[in-house]
Amino acid sequence: MASPYVLLSGACGTELERRGARTPLPLWSARALLDAPDVVREVHRDYVRAGASVVTANTFRADRRTLAKAGLAMRARDLVRTAVRLAREGVAAAAPSHEVLVAGSVAPLEDCFRPDLAPADADLRTEHAMRAGDLVAAGADLALVETMNTIREAVAALGACRAARLPAAVSFTCGPGARLLSGEPLADAVAAALPFAPVAILVNCCALATATQAVRELARVARGVPVGAYANGLGCPDDTLGWRFEPGHGAGCAAYVEEATRWLELGARWIGGCCGTTPAYVEALRRLFDARGIRPAPRGA
Repeated sequence: MASPYVLLSGACGTELERRGARTPLPLWSARALLDAPDVVREVHRDYVRAGASVVTANTFRADRRTLAKAGLAMRARDLVRTAVRLAREGVAAAAPSHEVLVAGSVAPLEDCFRPDLAPADADLRTEHAMRAGDLVAAGADLALVETMNTIREAVAALGACRAARLPAAVSFTCGPGARLLSGEPLADAVAAALPFAPVAILVNCCALATATQAVRELARVARGVPVGAYANGLGCPDDTLGWRFEPGHGAGCAAYVEEATRWLELGARWIGGCCGTTPAYVEALRRLFDARGIRPAPRGA
């Protein structure tokens, strides 16, 4: 990425749910590629209209392991192509004045919040290699290796992207104390990621305060690689739906922007939104960027 600042899109899966698309587990957001492609396209369009310079295609759960649970493993490459195509169509429909790149989401093969379920290293390498290949075949501009809860899965996914010559950013999911959900220090995760030349290192899918603590640590140890965050907005995880928009849980738009201001002050350069965020969050972040004279438009990958 050539631009010093990047404004990522917000949530895809929870936004699909908010708009009425069916997102039951285990397929979650991938179900909409089959049942509600028009809604997927509209979500991307609205994030670009809000000001996003990178949109993340709906590939978070379009992997063979997850699709196999619904008897759809053989359709993985086709669904990844569909997801990237819908993202590009959404960008085109928004007719942005700035260039917008399409990232392919690369998520943990199992549960994002259960590092103990991460498969064996050999399986991680094999399956992430297939995921990277699918994204290359679909024409994604880069990979967003996200919500990584263990170092070893992040390394496997980054290695697969590098072997496929697909530029990749990596984002970890942390708890308090700037530690991955596995308990591993974020500083150790960064050290393991750096040899793969990620285009950015971030933290995502966590509370605002947790993200702020992690951004401070990322800025300390990332050795010049751009850092950033995209935390959760309103709602909370749900074991059946994937996410539940429950009043009183999570962060509203104003609180989110207030914390994002701190991220910028700590040195963050990539900012967006994760679960529970909407185009309104991205629009508010764009206004924050505008107020600071920041132009988050990429010039290419």
